[in-house]
Amino acid sequence: MDTKSCYCAIVCGVKKTMLIETLDTYPAASQFKADIIIIGGGKAGVALAREFMNSKIEVLILESGLVTESELHAELNTVESVGEPRGEASAAFRAAFHGGNMRTYDPETQPYGLRCRMLGGCPYWGGKSATFDEIDFARRDWVPHSGWPISRGTLEPYFRRAADLLNLGPNIYGEGLWDLIGPRIKRPPLDKSKLHSAFWQFSRSRLKHTEILNLAEEFAVEHADNIRILTNATVVHIDTDAAGKTFRGLEISTIGGARSYATARLCVLAAGGIENARLLLISNRQHERGLGNSHDVVGRYLMDHPGTRIGYFKREDVKAADYLGFYTIPHNGALVMYLHGLSFSPELQAREKLLNTAVFVLPEIARDDPIEAIKRLMKLKSESYFADLWSLVKSAGLLTKGVGLRIFQSKYFPGFLQRRIVELVMAINPGLVVREFQSKGVPHKLDRMGVHVITEQEPNPDSRLVLSDQMDMLGLPRIKASWKISEADRASVIRMGLLLLKELPEAGMPAPVMEDWIVNDRPDEAPLIDMGHMIGTTRMSVDPRFGVVDSNCQVHGVKGLYVAGASVFPTSSHVNPTLMILSLAIRTADHLKQVLADRAAAA
Repeated sequence: MDTKSCYCAIVCGVKKTMLIETLDTYPAASQFKADIIIIGGGKAGVALAREFMNSKIEVLILESGLVTESELHAELNTVESVGEPRGEASAAFRAAFHGGNMRTYDPETQPYGLRCRMLGGCPYWGGKSATFDEIDFARRDWVPHSGWPISRGTLEPYFRRAADLLNLGPNIYGEGLWDLIGPRIKRPPLDKSKLHSAFWQFSRSRLKHTEILNLAEEFAVEHADNIRILTNATVVHIDTDAAGKTFRGLEISTIGGARSYATARLCVLAAGGIENARLLLISNRQHERGLGNSHDVVGRYLMDHPGTRIGYFKREDVKAADYLGFYTIPHNGALVMYLHGLSFSPELQAREKLLNTAVFVLPEIARDDPIEAIKRLMKLKSESYFADLWSLVKSAGLLTKGVGLRIFQSKYFPGFLQRRIVELVMAINPGLVVREFQSKGVPHKLDRMGVHVITEQEPNPDSRLVLSDQMDMLGLPRIKASWKISEADRASVIRMGLLLLKELPEAGMPAPVMEDWIVNDRPDEAPLIDMGHMIGTTRMSVDPRFGVVDSNCQVHGVKGLYVAGASVFPTSSHVNPTLMILSLAIRTADHLKQVLADRAAAA
């Protein structure tokens, strides 16, 4: 790649706008300077940088990976795991759930966590977006270490700004959304003292109408002379002054080991829930325990969203269960799409001391799906070659549809027609659109509807990340993850499954077929896995004894060093964290603007 290259030129085929350079085109020991350095070009880093576009503030984004996935850089993601997930059932479900989502995914090197080193972060995030509930911010006597130092109301204006960035509609994710959906839906009379509606939105690309939004691609078509991006630039140490109290600069390296240096007035660590903690721990020249770690909190309170498939609706019951499906509402001249699920009511959580837990449904691929048959035949892994060949013969129409979809999604199909057609199908059959987004336009033969659970976790200081004795290719300690799933986490999953078995039929809906471990109340057999949502490892707290950053996300004891991402969340809720990550990142950007303005006024 040329020294001055443009991501947009690579992915969009349009005139270059955003300057992207690679560190390996500079000689070793090069010096870089900016007002603000952002470590990590993922969603949090990009959202932060956007807030400074075309201002007088010089911003440098340091991205460890490249503009696309790189197997060489993926080696830096290797994790040693000594905790959950455990067992053959969990391993099999995890491989199936995550395996098709990332080209460089390897369960052997990432037995816990899901990381992708590239500009924009993991592009396979699925687009699911929602905000935390009021109860998630509260201090709950049945949830140890719960409570945020800021209120949900404090974040409300940032929810709206983040939703605009993600091309979302109204920020309504509970019962209130039914007012916008309208009376055309006949709702079953579920007991609202036990179960509430829970919604997620899907973030759609503005550039590619048939795809989920890729924040880096959207960023790349903007023009900002004050922002530069340096890829293949891995931070290997965060430096402070001699007293260890003020940020000074960063030692950075190419994947080949050539070191350079970058300085700035402020720095934001936005490298993800694992790497944020790792970088603070390995930056130990001034403080032996690392930065922000006077009380041994960095890396603790590791949370994710334990999840699994708890059952399914039979094929003949799918239509009767479509209340738990997809809905669209008009917004600003377009349609926005929501997935409807169910969650514990706040009253039930308090009464039964449960964690915030939700269920949603996903279509399941039939065993005789022709696309899967083709994959098995190509890999010479068919258990029955005749059965797989017969699947292709029976499904010629589906394969033809696949060819048509590829043409529809190609660059040769007019973009304005793509958008019109997608909008039309969303209005008629929103579930179909979601399936096409998630399967990347590959048509599958579907069978039943899987019921999936996702739960909040208790913040547990013994669930943690520490530095491993193993070293990566740059000579730095890898991370050892000890992710723990508590009895309370598992109990909430079981309770949700049993509650559905009772409440859905009483409301006139079909009962799902539940897994044996749900029916027989055996929580230890639940094949729970991580969702790739690494949360809490640099948690927010006004008291440095219980957190790593303060309420403005500045690292305790280190002036000028901030953290962005889900690692600052004190609790995890059950929702996918992207919208919350971006909301907090935008809030941090506003704070940094004020910090720089105050410094300028005092100079």
